[in-house]
Amino acid sequence: MASSGTTRAIAAALVANVGIATAKFVGYLLSDSSAMLGESVHSVADTVNELLLMVGKRRARKRPDALHQFGYGRSRYFYSFVVALTMFTLGSAFTLYEGYRKITHPEPLSTPLVPILILVVAALFEGYSLRTARNQSRPLKGSSSWWGFVRNSRTPELPVVLLEDTAALTGLSLAFIGVTLTTLTGNAVWDGLATVGIGVLLGGVATLLIIETHSLLIGEGATSGQYATIQSALETARHVDRIFELRTQYLAPDELLVTAKVVFDPKMELETVADAINGAEADVRAVVPTVRAIYLQPDYERH
Repeated sequence: MASSGTTRAIAAALVANVGIATAKFVGYLLSDSSAMLGESVHSVADTVNELLLMVGKRRARKRPDALHQFGYGRSRYFYSFVVALTMFTLGSAFTLYEGYRKITHPEPLSTPLVPILILVVAALFEGYSLRTARNQSRPLKGSSSWWGFVRNSRTPELPVVLLEDTAALTGLSLAFIGVTLTTLTGNAVWDGLATVGIGVLLGGVATLLIIETHSLLIGEGATSGQYATIQSALETARHVDRIFELRTQYLAPDELLVTAKVVFDPKMELETVADAINGAEADVRAVVPTVRAIYLQPDYERH
């Protein structure tokens, strides 16, 4: 269900951004607004990003092989990291340059009403995309805040789309303000300042995504709630005296690895120990379904 939800959110964002990017470029060509050009590049970058996220999800479905014995699930983390880099280079850097150029060489807008109308329509499409992403994220978000979801989610695509769409709506607002002030005052510097604001916005979002996806890429463990649930399931499993050295790591957004040392009575027969381990593994999977691989090492109490 989570996988279909992320696909739906990415598809909605992709469709919206293709149409929005086209409309924005038309608006730029008709008005010569640098804010419109910056927003056009922003939408193109978002479109490329959605395609990269789709590629990541597809590659993550490859079956495990001798070289990648735990599968290719981390491809989703890698492509999300590439998305962040794309947003920073293609989106932020180019937009900042264009804003600087417009401030140092201001040029009047030719038909300002056209970009204003396009920005309003684009905001409606981006709002639809953001609402779709929020609806698909709610089951995973639970009771945490949206900021907490972005920071703690082990599913990279939904936070990426949420941040992209939020940045897009904010960028549209900046472009609208820049074009409107330029039209009212006749001073094209406002258009350049709005473009710089869009570039700074994209750079900030990209930096946040780089930090978060880098953390996922090198390996994050279970959330605090999941860790406590796993620990409780193991400690209360039949024949288990206690556990120690419990370790977890996400191999993919829906694949969690769990390892631990489990203390049994040293007088227990091997068959009973094996049955106890199998039972403990089943208990863990029952309470945390994302646990796919469990390695429990039997041990005994040392005095």
